[in-house]
Amino acid sequence: MTKSEKVHDNDLPEENCPLTEDYAVSFYGVEDVPPTQMCFLFALQQVLLSIGGSLSLPFIFSTLLCAEDQPDVRATLFCITVFMCGVATLLQTTFGIRLGIIQGGSHSFVAPVVAMMAIEKWKCPDYKSLGMSNVTVTQSNDEWKIRMRELQGNLMLASITQVVLGSAGFIGFLMRFIGPLTIVPTISLIGLSLVGVAVHFTEVHWGISILTMALVVLFSLFLGNCRVPIPMFTMYRKCHIVYYRIFLLIPVLLSVCLSWIVCHVLTITNVLPNNMTSPSYYARTDARSSVVDTMPWFYFPYPFQFGRPTFSAAGYVGMLAATLASVMESIGDYFACARISNVGTPPAHALNRGIAMEGFASIISGMVGAGHATTSYSGNIGVIGITKVASRRVFQTAGLIMLLFGVLGKFGGAMTLIPDPVVGGVLTVGLGMVTIMGFSTLTYIDMTSTRNITILAMSIYLGLMVPQWVQQHPSAINTGSQVLDQMLNVLLGTAMFVGGVLGFILDNIVPGKYYQAKLCCRRRGLADTASG
Repeated sequence: MTKSEKVHDNDLPEENCPLTEDYAVSFYGVEDVPPTQMCFLFALQQVLLSIGGSLSLPFIFSTLLCAEDQPDVRATLFCITVFMCGVATLLQTTFGIRLGIIQGGSHSFVAPVVAMMAIEKWKCPDYKSLGMSNVTVTQSNDEWKIRMRELQGNLMLASITQVVLGSAGFIGFLMRFIGPLTIVPTISLIGLSLVGVAVHFTEVHWGISILTMALVVLFSLFLGNCRVPIPMFTMYRKCHIVYYRIFLLIPVLLSVCLSWIVCHVLTITNVLPNNMTSPSYYARTDARSSVVDTMPWFYFPYPFQFGRPTFSAAGYVGMLAATLASVMESIGDYFACARISNVGTPPAHALNRGIAMEGFASIISGMVGAGHATTSYSGNIGVIGITKVASRRVFQTAGLIMLLFGVLGKFGGAMTLIPDPVVGGVLTVGLGMVTIMGFSTLTYIDMTSTRNITILAMSIYLGLMVPQWVQQHPSAINTGSQVLDQMLNVLLGTAMFVGGVLGFILDNIVPGKYYQAKLCCRRRGLADTASG
């Protein structure tokens, strides 16, 4: 991995000069270390964006575990999730791929958990219909913990498999056959397939979401060259003024804070509806205030706190399917992050290390009872393209902040008060950046070639079509084996898996100008193999 050229404050272009290309690509490279105060702000910016992605998982899993009426269970699961986000991010940025990647709770594991909990053995009991309306809290607690132990055991087994894949070099071996026509659909479909997630947040209040997007654009594109005087103190220079391009460096943090303030004003003036059934209710800053109230001040997750994990063949296969889909997504994220950070293609050993470390973090996640694995967050990668901050130290700081939020429950709960449309506005810009970074890889191949255009068209379009069909027809796949059906539903329901695998197969079986493309890509440092 090459070290990005660091741009010092004294080397920045003058105000009357346009930004140079190198400066525009990366202000703080992967190996660079920003000043302490700026490093914290950059890290907080990434944390604010990632919290929204992990927020829904404790609510989903508490319902699936038959504990939807127990706020303390949701609070516990949220603390564990945020804590694991911090642990996984630290492990990945320090020992794994070592790029600026935030690790968060993976939604890929919701599908197999839903399938597992649909089995008669794990269905939520209807105490009222059984004449047991006075069931005690202790009995209810035992019920959800039994289900959690089943998730823990199977998640740990699937994650061990992921560690083996990475440690054995299997991912690196596959890279011999992976070219741009595999990378492009994999990366671009990450952003395209998550359009629904962005819509879910933005549709709460389109006005606030558009305001957030407009602020990001205003700060990063129009005010990026403005130097803002900031008072500083050091032992060497004492009190002094430092001029920072603050709007270029933390546009997301500024946009979130300003939009949050607007939402708060609209909340206290009751402009936003105070009715939970209203679509705009979650634009209010007090919509989730109960989450903060139920959060403990201190909570320390520890292994097997819910009891001894249990295992099942069906549960393991379901979790394994989600793991494979997560691996495919993470590989695409690694390439996207490397390209957007201007460090070239990740080497095979780095990919192996990243996947293995992701699996190791997911084992810990299973041990402490999160119920889900951790994976790379694509939206945070897109923020690198906006802020030009790819420093590894920033993302390690973000990991520490999330770990602290997981232990200090009240502070972590306060982050859940960020209104949904604010998160949606930032996600829209970030995921759009990821999508375009995927398509930018097309510069490495001949786009006048009918072969390349056909492979790319089929990979992207079927990558969008097949998951949509699987979602609309969940029972259409019927092989006679419930385990195999569950695995196929998870894999075919993942857009980047479908598009990436299809691009991989076609790129390696359809004849092309291999040697010419191989020489070209070696010169550009993209990959060892490529398309004609």
